[in-house]
Amino acid sequence: MSSSPAFNESFKHRFRKGLNRLRRKSRDSSKDANINSTPRIPINSNTLATNTYSSLERLTSQASSNSLSQAHDLSKELPTTRDNTVQTQIDQSTALPRIHLSGIEDDSSSNHLTPSVEIDLAVVSLDVWSAAYREAVNSLGKDINLAILKGENLAELFKQLETIDKEVTQESLFLRGVKYLHSLQVPLDSFKLALDLASPLTSIEPTTSMVFGIIKGVTAIAISISNADLNFAKQIGQMLEQLSYIDDCDTLGQKTKKIDIHKVVCCMPFESLFNSLQALVLVYQKLLEFYITAFEILTRKGAKLVMRLILKDSHLPDIVKDFLDHADNLRKLVQKATWEIVEDIKIMLYDYEIARWLGSEKMSRQNQYHVSLQEIRVDEACEFLLEDTKFIDWHHATDSQQLVILGDMGCGKSVAMAYLIDELRRQNEHQLPQPKICYHYCRDDETGQAICIFSVLILSLLGQLSGLKRTFFEWYKQGAASGIELATNSKQLIEWLLKALETLDRPLFLVIDGLDECDRASRRILLKSLRDLSQKTPRLKVLLSSRPEEEILQLLSGMAKINLNSDTERDRIIVEKTVERQLSYLSKPVKVFISQSLSRLAQGSAIWTKMTIELIEIRGIRALGPMRAFLEETPQPKQLSKLYANLLSRYTFKDPENQKLAIVALEILAITRRPLSILELAWAVLVDTYEEKDISMDVLSELVDHQRVIGLIQPFIAQIDFSDVRKHQVRLVHQSVKEFIFKELAPDSPGPGNLAISTQGEIDQVFIQQRTESLEAGIMNMCIKYLLLEHVGNADLFSEEQVAIEELPQDFNLLLDDNDESKDYDPYCTWETWEENMIHYLPTERGFGELFVYASCHWIEHFSAVSTESLLPSLESIENLCQAGSTRLHNWITQNCRPKCTIKPRFVFDSSLYDPLSITSLYGSEDMLRIMLESSDFQKIKFLPNPAIGAAEQILQWGDLSRLRLLMRSKIGYQLRNLDFFLLVMKQWSSRMAHNKSRKGWDVVFDLIDDVSDIMVEERWGDELFRMAVSIGCMPMIQRLLDRAYRTVELRSKLFNRRETQHQLIAEAVVGNHVDVLEYLLTQHDIEAHLHYQNSHGENVLHLASRFCNPAIFRSLVPRCKDIVCQTDDQNNTVLMRIIMSPSTAQNRSESARILLSESGAYERGTFRDGQQEYLREAIRLGDIDMCHTLIRVGKMNPLLTAIHDDDDQMILKDKTSENEQGISTMLKLLCAHSDEGLT
Repeated sequence: MSSSPAFNESFKHRFRKGLNRLRRKSRDSSKDANINSTPRIPINSNTLATNTYSSLERLTSQASSNSLSQAHDLSKELPTTRDNTVQTQIDQSTALPRIHLSGIEDDSSSNHLTPSVEIDLAVVSLDVWSAAYREAVNSLGKDINLAILKGENLAELFKQLETIDKEVTQESLFLRGVKYLHSLQVPLDSFKLALDLASPLTSIEPTTSMVFGIIKGVTAIAISISNADLNFAKQIGQMLEQLSYIDDCDTLGQKTKKIDIHKVVCCMPFESLFNSLQALVLVYQKLLEFYITAFEILTRKGAKLVMRLILKDSHLPDIVKDFLDHADNLRKLVQKATWEIVEDIKIMLYDYEIARWLGSEKMSRQNQYHVSLQEIRVDEACEFLLEDTKFIDWHHATDSQQLVILGDMGCGKSVAMAYLIDELRRQNEHQLPQPKICYHYCRDDETGQAICIFSVLILSLLGQLSGLKRTFFEWYKQGAASGIELATNSKQLIEWLLKALETLDRPLFLVIDGLDECDRASRRILLKSLRDLSQKTPRLKVLLSSRPEEEILQLLSGMAKINLNSDTERDRIIVEKTVERQLSYLSKPVKVFISQSLSRLAQGSAIWTKMTIELIEIRGIRALGPMRAFLEETPQPKQLSKLYANLLSRYTFKDPENQKLAIVALEILAITRRPLSILELAWAVLVDTYEEKDISMDVLSELVDHQRVIGLIQPFIAQIDFSDVRKHQVRLVHQSVKEFIFKELAPDSPGPGNLAISTQGEIDQVFIQQRTESLEAGIMNMCIKYLLLEHVGNADLFSEEQVAIEELPQDFNLLLDDNDESKDYDPYCTWETWEENMIHYLPTERGFGELFVYASCHWIEHFSAVSTESLLPSLESIENLCQAGSTRLHNWITQNCRPKCTIKPRFVFDSSLYDPLSITSLYGSEDMLRIMLESSDFQKIKFLPNPAIGAAEQILQWGDLSRLRLLMRSKIGYQLRNLDFFLLVMKQWSSRMAHNKSRKGWDVVFDLIDDVSDIMVEERWGDELFRMAVSIGCMPMIQRLLDRAYRTVELRSKLFNRRETQHQLIAEAVVGNHVDVLEYLLTQHDIEAHLHYQNSHGENVLHLASRFCNPAIFRSLVPRCKDIVCQTDDQNNTVLMRIIMSPSTAQNRSESARILLSESGAYERGTFRDGQQEYLREAIRLGDIDMCHTLIRVGKMNPLLTAIHDDDDQMILKDKTSENEQGISTMLKLLCAHSDEGLT
C-alpha cells in the first residue's frame, strides 16, 4: 500500500508535534525561578557522582524556565570584563537559552547580579558537551586557572606549538608528531579529529565554544608530544581515536529526542542519564588534566625540555591511561544509546509502515465512535447483561467460546457492546497474564467489509502486543517483494492472524458489533475465520452483535445467544437518564412528564428515544402545556426517517422490483389487524403484486418466496422465530416505522432510494387519513382477490369427519379421558389460552393456502374502513364473494368465527342468514351500501328472497342502526314498511334491554314510524303494533304512536278501539310487568275502558297483577280500580286470595296485599269480612307469617277464627298442615298477640 503525500505530511506533523510537547514540558517552571551558584568540589569519584546528580536536579528545575528575551536581558546586565567573563549562547535550533551562572547570587534589594568570587562567572552552552564540561571544570576545584582555558590562550598555545624547535628542525613540533604517528600506522586521517591536520592553527577561532576549544587544544597537544616515546605515542593514538566518541555524545541527548540536558530527565530513565553524564564528565576531567599539565609544560621554551618533562617528571601518560579507561566506558554507553536509538527508529519505522499499510485512520475512527457511544451510554440499562448466565459462562470459560447479542434495529446493541468492552477491560485489568481486547464496530460504510475489519483487529492487536510488529513487518515486506498487496487481501491478513494467534498464550477477546452491517461475502469470511481462530487459539473469546436475520442466524448456529428484548423498565432507565443528561435545564414537572410519556412510547427503541429527546432539545420547548401538546403528536425525527430510507435502499439494493416488494410488505404490516405469519406475509405480497389474470392456488404456492420477502424488510420487523413460519409473529419493530411508511412511502413521495424528508414539522392529518384509507383499500382488495380464487368457491373447508365433530354437543370432548375433568371457565383468560387444547384443523391441508385464515377473518374489517368512492371494491366482487347460499360464503364465514382454526367456533356466524346486502349493511361503508342499494339487482340468486328484511335484522342485532333509514328509503324499502319489520324492531330492542345492552341510537329506528303512519291506517295494523308495543313494554314506540295518533284522528281511533274485546292495553302492560308503560297509559283520556277488561278466565287487571305482585303496579291500579277489587275469577278467587297464593316473594305479596286493603277502602265496606277466615287460614297454611300479620293488622281480620283450644286449654291451629314446628309456634304467638290486642 503506497502512502500519499498528504499522509506523509500528516505523519511528519504528528512527529514534530510530539517533539514540541517534550520541549514544552521543560518550560513549565516559573519565569522567576532563582539561578543558584554551583559550588566547586575536589576531584573525587564519589563527590563527582553526587555533584552530577545534584546538578541534574538543578538543571531540571532551572534551565528551561527563562525565555529568549530574558536571556538577552540577562546578558546585558552581566559584567563583560576579562576577569568576570560571562558567555551566553542561544541554541538557535530550539530557540531556548542555554545559560549557566557560577557564583551569582540574587540580591532582592537591588535589580542586578553581583559576582561573588573572581572568575566565578561562566555562561556556557547547555548542550550535552557543555553541561558535562561545566561539571568537570567545577569538580577540579579552585586550583585550576580558568584563564588558560579561554580561546585567546588557546590560540596563543598553538602559536607556541608552531614555533617550538622550528628554528632548529625547520618543522614544527605538531607536524613532526603527525609524521611520527603516521609512521606508527596510526590512522589519523580516518579519525574524527577536532582540527584540520593541514592547518591546525586556522581551525582555532576565538569565538569557538570553550568545550570544543579545549578538545582542539588537547588534540593539538597530543599530536605535538606524541613523538616523546613509542609507548606514549601509541597511547596518544588510542586517545585520539577515543576522542571521536565525544562528538557522538549527542546520542545521549538530541538524537534521542532529548533537546538538551534538561529534557533528558523527562524522556529517559534517570539512572541511564546519570551514568552517561558521569562518564562524559570523567572524560572531560582527564582531558582538562591533560590540557592543563601539557599547557604548563609547553609554555616553557625548548622542545627538548618539553620532551624530558613529559617523560621524566610529567604524569601525562597516567592521565592518558585514565582517559582511555573512561573514554572506553563512554564508548560503550554511546554504543548502547545508539543501539536503543536504532531500535526506536525500527519501531517508529514499523509503526509508520504498518499504519500506512493498514490505515491507522481506521483505528482512529473506531476509537472515536467508541467514545461517542460512551457519552450517550446509560450503564444501568446494560448491567443486566453481566448477570445473564450465558454471558457468565462465556466469560469464565477456560476454552474458546462465542457469544452473540441479538436485537432489533435501534434497540441499543452498539451501546451495549461498548459497555461490555469497557467492562471486560475493567474486570481484566489486574489479571495475569492480562487479557487483550480487540474490538471493531461495523457500520453502513467500508467498516462493514472484511478487509477493514481484519485491518483494524490487527492494528489493535499489534498496538497491544508490540512484539508482533517485527513479525508482521517482515511478513508484509516479504509479500510486497513478491508483488502481493497484502493490505488489500483479506485472506492473507486472516492467515497471518491465524499464525500469530496460534502461539498466543494469554486470553484474547475479539468484539465485533454490527454483523448485520456487513455485506454477505464479508460476513461469511468473517464468521469462517472466527471459527478457525477459535479452533486454533485455545483462549479466544468472540463476542458478536447483530440483528436477528435468518441468514445470519443460520451462520451463527451453535453459538450462545442473548436477546435484547423490549423491556419497559430498561426503557424507563434509558429515558430518565437521557432526559437528565440532555434536558437538565427543564423544570422537574416537565422532565417527569417527558420521562413518563417517552417510557410508554419507547417500546424498546433506544434510537427513537435518543432522537426524540434531541428533537425536544432542538425545539427548545420548556413549558408543560406545549410539551404535552408536542408529545401527544410526537412528530417523527428527520434523522430517523433518513435512517429508515437508507436502510430500505440498502436492503433492496435500489432495485425497482425489490423496492416494490418491500414497500408492499411494509404497507401490509402497517395496516394489518394482527401480526402475520412469515408465510401469510409472503402470500399476501405475492397476491398483491401478481398481475396475471389467471391466478390459482397452485400457481401461488409455486411462486411464493417467503425468505426473499423477509430479507428485504428485515431491519423493519421485530425479532421472529424462523423455525415456525406459521406463527403469527411478523410485526413492525416500532411505531416510528409505521409513521415512516405512512408519510414517506406514499405513492406521491420520492422513491425510497432518494427520499426527500419533508421540512414541515407536521404532516396534515387529512393526508394521514387518506393514506390510511388507501392502505386499507389495498389490503381489502388483496383479501377479496384471494377469497375469489376458484378453490375457495368449490371446495369445502371441513372434511366429513370434521363436520361430524362440529355437530357433536358443545360440551362433548373427544380427547377427554374418563378420569379427566373438564376445563373450568376462566373469565380472565385469553381466547388463545382457552382454545389451546381444543381440536384444531389446518385450511392448508384442504388446499386453501396460507392466506385464507387472515383474509376470511379480517377482510370485513378492512371493508369497513374504506369509504372513498374511488377506493371501494366493485359491486361484482362483493356480490360474488357474499353470494347467498354459496360454498364461498359458507367457507369464509365458517373460518371467520374460528380465527384460531378450532373445530368449535368462537362465536355464532350462520352463513345461511347472509347475502351481499346484509354483509355490506354490517361491514361496508355507508357509501358502499348506498351504491349497492341503487345499483344491484336484488332479484338475482346472489341475494336472499327478502334481502332488505334480512339485512335489517342483522343491522338491528350487530350494525349501525342509522342504516335502516337507507334501507327503508331505497327501492327495496317496501320490504320494511310493514308490521313484521316493526315487530322485529321491538323484539330486538327488548332483547337488548334484557341483556343490558346499550340502547343508544334507537331513536333513529323508532322515528321510522313516521314514514309508515299512513300505511298503518290504510293496512289497519296500527292497533296491533300498539298492542304489541304495550305488551313488550316498548315505550319509545308507544310514545311515538300516541304522539302520531293525536295528530291523526283515524289512527287514534284505531289505537283505542272501543270494542270490548279489544280493551286490553292495561292488561297487556300489567301482564308484561311494565310499570312505566302502565303509568303512561293511565295518563291517557281514553283508557278507562281498558281498566275494566276481563279475559276469558274472568281475570281482571288486578287478578293479572297478582302474578308478579309488583307493588308499583298495585299502587297505580288500585286507586283507579276500587270497584273491581272484589271480583272473582273463574276459580272463584278474589284478588286478595290471588295475592296470598302468588308465587312472588313474601315481601312483594305482603306489600301488594297492604296496598289492596288500605287503598281500596274494602275494610270500611266490609268487603273481605265474610271471607276473612279463608284468607287467614290460607296464609297460615302457606306459613306466610308476614301475610298473616298484614291481614290481621291492615285487614282487621280476627285471628281467633283460625285457632281452637285443646284439652289442656292451649291454643292450637285449626288447620295444622305445616311441618315446620318452629313456624307453627311463631304463628301461634302472632295469633295470641293479636287476639290479646283485640280483647283489650
